[in-house]
Amino acid sequence: MFQNQRRSALKAFGIMLALAAGGFFAAELCAAEAQSVTIPMEKLNAPQALPDIVQGKADAPVTIIEYASMTCPHCARFHAETYPTLRDKYINTGKVRFILREFPLDPRAAAAFMLARCAGDGDKRTAVIDLLFNAQESWAYSDKPLDALANLMKQTGMSSKDFEACLNDQKLYNKVVKERDDAGKDFSIDATPTFFINGVKYSGEMSVAALSKILDPLVAKK
Repeated sequence: MFQNQRRSALKAFGIMLALAAGGFFAAELCAAEAQSVTIPMEKLNAPQALPDIVQGKADAPVTIIEYASMTCPHCARFHAETYPTLRDKYINTGKVRFILREFPLDPRAAAAFMLARCAGDGDKRTAVIDLLFNAQESWAYSDKPLDALANLMKQTGMSSKDFEACLNDQKLYNKVVKERDDAGKDFSIDATPTFFINGVKYSGEMSVAALSKILDPLVAKK
């Protein structure tokens, strides 16, 4: 009975994902490459479809904005291998202001981002992003992704009722998609991960060494 109720509750979302699938166009990228593109910070910092979750001090000398997809393995590897150093060495020490924005490559990534937003603001959303990236293989490539995501979200205290309500939130889904579409149009993003470091665009996965090579001179100027 519970399974039938769950399928019914998520029916609308399943249809929505099927219809949306054709509109997801981006590709994943490997090693990061600097591009001859700089976006003014006032444009990057303008209000987005979803409110930014900011880590670090507001007056940090360096701002990093990452556009990621929850199903992108290069994004997951960045958050597993590079992000801890970024957090400990640069964000927590007041040197970097970091923002992760939604750029889902597919419906599963959109669902994951929705769940992270439903978990709460600030540290709660960040913790769910970490959890889902760390467990990416268990749900992103599963033949039962909703079950896998539901089991993971139970670890955060999210009930089955709240899980279903989140994934049936059409307004939230629309905002996640708009965040992606606006970034593609306004900032010419067509793949993940893509980083803007003080406005300079870098596309592809970023190692600790590559990131430090960019950040250290910027931090030293201040």
